[in-house]
Amino acid sequence: MKDAFGIPQSLLVLGGTSDIGLATARRMIARRTRTVWLAGRPSPALERSVDGLRALGAEVRAVAFDALDPDSHETVLGKVFAEGDIDMVLLAFGILGDQAHDERDPSAAVRVAQTNYTGAVSAGLVSARALQAQGHGSLVVLSSVAGERARRANFIYGSSKAGLDAFAQGLGDALHGTGVHVMVVRPGFVRSKMTAGLAEAPLATTPQAVAAAVELGLRRRSETVWVPGTLRLVMSALRHVPRAVFRRLPV
Repeated sequence: MKDAFGIPQSLLVLGGTSDIGLATARRMIARRTRTVWLAGRPSPALERSVDGLRALGAEVRAVAFDALDPDSHETVLGKVFAEGDIDMVLLAFGILGDQAHDERDPSAAVRVAQTNYTGAVSAGLVSARALQAQGHGSLVVLSSVAGERARRANFIYGSSKAGLDAFAQGLGDALHGTGVHVMVVRPGFVRSKMTAGLAEAPLATTPQAVAAAVELGLRRRSETVWVPGTLRLVMSALRHVPRAVFRRLPV
């Protein structure tokens, strides 16, 4: 169970090698979390992630999970929940894709959509049902400001995050009053391995800053968290810019 400040004792990270997922796990372990599941494709990187968290004093287990295999999600995640209650599920997997390449290769664009949206819908519903069955817990969904308004530079990725964001909000409404808390996290540009080599956007942040925002959001029982917080005002303004003007903006 969570403590009085909302910090989970047990954590399941869907996307076990995610920089944000691991930064959040490290922060939670430093506070109170003692059991962590890292779900991802078996790889040396996943093994290193497990070892790194174990060195911090937590009990850490890896579980083979593939976002692109939704037929396996109920079985794979069911085994995790069968081991004991999970206080928090962090949905942290996703791919950025290559906009220029993916526009020319629809199969690559579909992979972005299936990973970021279809896979997340499946894993999110399975996790939500398990949390509801145990009567408590939080589902934290990593969305993105890219989903707030499609931009020419990354509309394939942005559209997948827009779908995920809408899904998570609706799921939160569906679970209201059940004891399950859904929180949507909308970071801006995050300096991570996913964005390595890309030109840095204004108001860029770090995995550690996102992790801190997740912790604060849990303590406050927030439903939506922006990282950094100023992006809420920025995106509110951009949503209302006329489309003809928006096309000409350097965003």
